Amino acid sequence: MPERILMVIAPDTFRDEEYTVPREVLERRTAEVVVASTRAGVCTGRFGTEALATLAIAEADLAGFDALVLVGGGGASVFFDDAHAHRLAREAASTGKVLAAICIAPSTLAHAGLLDGRRATAFESRAEDLVAHGAVWTGAPVEIDGAIVTANGPDAAAAFGMAVADLLGLP
Repeated sequence: MPERILMVIAPDTFRDEEYTVPREVLERRTAEVVVASTRAGVCTGRFGTEALATLAIAEADLAGFDALVLVGGGGASVFFDDAHAHRLAREAASTGKVLAAICIAPSTLAHAGLLDGRRATAFESRAEDLVAHGAVWTGAPVEIDGAIVTANGPDAAAAFGMAVADLLGLP
């Protein structure tokens, strides 16, 4: 049975390559990716990529999933203080699942209290926010601290996907 990943994207203006590149990496390495957003339906990236979210995060449950991946892009700010996104992230962390966020999405983890004392990176504009929530800012393209992976943006999308795949032990 393949590893299952719940990938959360914004309904509008998610960063296209932060969704497509890690998804391709993970699927190539045998994972099954399920997409969720604020609502089920078609979501649109900043540059026009369309993705079908089959779940609304309000209804999502991590049982049966091995990882939670939060995609960045300007639209991801809708999740910074979203109770459902926080619930999923905390569930992933408390059950030892891989928890990953790229670009501005690490702010969702920070606001959920999950980066306190942990090494993390994000899009540079989020550095102060992460530090204010207790993260140890590294500014690296990709940072791994235990089962938490953070990345700084679209240029790190492939390495981000590979880090998640490696933590999951995917072939």
